[in-house]
Parts: sequence; C-alpha cells; structure tokens
Amino acid sequence: MTNRRWFLTLAAVCPLLVASVAEAGSYLNRAAMLVAQGARESEFLRGRVGDKDLAELVHAVAAARLEAASRMNVPKEVVLAHPHLLLTLENYERSADAAVEGQNERFLIYQQRARDEEGILRGVLKQLGWVLPDVK
Repeated sequence: MTNRRWFLTLAAVCPLLVASVAEAGSYLNRAAMLVAQGARESEFLRGRVGDKDLAELVHAVAAARLEAASRMNVPKEVVLAHPHLLLTLENYERSADAAVEGQNERFLIYQQRARDEEGILRGVLKQLGWVLPDVK
C-alpha cells in the first residue's frame, strides 16, 4: 500500500515539475534572445557611433526590447535573475541613447556596464541551476 501511495504521489507531482522546467526554459530562451540582440546591435553601433540615424534606430529597438522584457512572465525558478536581465537591457538602451546624443565616452561606459551586468545575470542563473542558452 505504501508503494502504491508513493507512486501515485510521484505521478501527480511529475507534470508539475515538467511544466516548471518548460516555463524556465521558455524564459531562458527569451532572455537569451534579448541579451544577444542587444549585445549584437550595441557592438555594431560601436563601430559606427557617429551615425546618428543608426543610433536612433538602435535606441528605439533597445527601448522596445527593455519594455518587452519588463512585461515578461517570469517563472519563480529564475525570479532572482530577472532584475539583472532588465539592468543589462537598460544599460544597452542607455548606451544607444548616449550615441544619439553624440556622447561617445558615455556610450562606451554604458556598453561596458551592460556587459558586466550580463555576466552577473549568467552568474545568478548558474547559482540557481540554470544556464542562459547560446544564441547563434
């Protein structure tokens, strides 16, 4: 009787565990895409920081990316990492804004802060037992 009760309990809990992993996996995929695109655009802009039209476009996209991330559903398994995702994206947005304003030094400072914050994001995820997937 005890084995049967244990098996029924396990059968009831298993779908919850799978759903939890699926939610965290979806969040990690979304976060990875947002971070990778922010980094890619920022690096592209770095080589063309004097192009104001490009800087305005990158800034608009970075602001939209930050807004989208702020409205994302965040599974409880990774809730401690989400503020670092937002800070990463906010720093990419601020770096693009600095490029729009022609403030090259400020652009570089915020770009570096975004990279540093991404490292913190990855570290927090690692402590929680998760990894931000690589985006090609």
